[in-house]
Amino acid sequence: MSASPTSPDAGEWMLSKTPIAPPSSLDPKPRFLAYAALVTGIWSGLLSLIVFAIARLFGVPMDVVLEGTTIHVFWFAVLLVPIAAAQVGAMASLLARGIPHAQRIVFWVGTVIAIASIAAPFLTATLVSTGIVLAIMHAITWGLVVPQIARIIGDTEPNAHVDRVLL
Repeated sequence: MSASPTSPDAGEWMLSKTPIAPPSSLDPKPRFLAYAALVTGIWSGLLSLIVFAIARLFGVPMDVVLEGTTIHVFWFAVLLVPIAAAQVGAMASLLARGIPHAQRIVFWVGTVIAIASIAAPFLTATLVSTGIVLAIMHAITWGLVVPQIARIIGDTEPNAHVDRVLL
C-alpha cells in the first residue's frame, strides 16, 4: 500500500513528477560532493577568468593590498581560487548531511560567507574598480557553487529517501 501525496508521512518527493523516492543507498557521498564542487568551481573559475580578461582589457589594475604589501592578482589565481573555495564549501557542507533543513542551512550559511567575502575586495583593492571586478568574481562563485551544493545536501534530509526491499 502506498502513501497518498497528502498524508503526513509522505515525503516531499511525493509531489514530484516521478513520485518514487530514491533509496537511502543513493544519498550523496563525499566523493559526489567533491565532484560537484570541482565542476561548479571550474565553471566559476572560467567565468571569472572572462571577467578578469575584460577588466584587464579596459585597463583595470588587479592589485590588492594585504598587510601593507601590494600584491598583483594573476590569472591562474582567478581560475584556481573558485575551485578551492568550492571544495572547501562542499566538504564543510558535509556537517549538515542528514539533518532536517540541511539544504536551507547550507544555502544560507554559504550566502552569509559569500556576502562577507564580497566585502573583502573593497577593503583590500587599490582602486574601487578593482574591488568591483573582484566582487563580481565572488558573486559568480556564489551563484554557481552554493545553490548546487545546497541542493545536493538537501537530498540527504530525512524523508528525502526511503528504504525499500526489492522482492
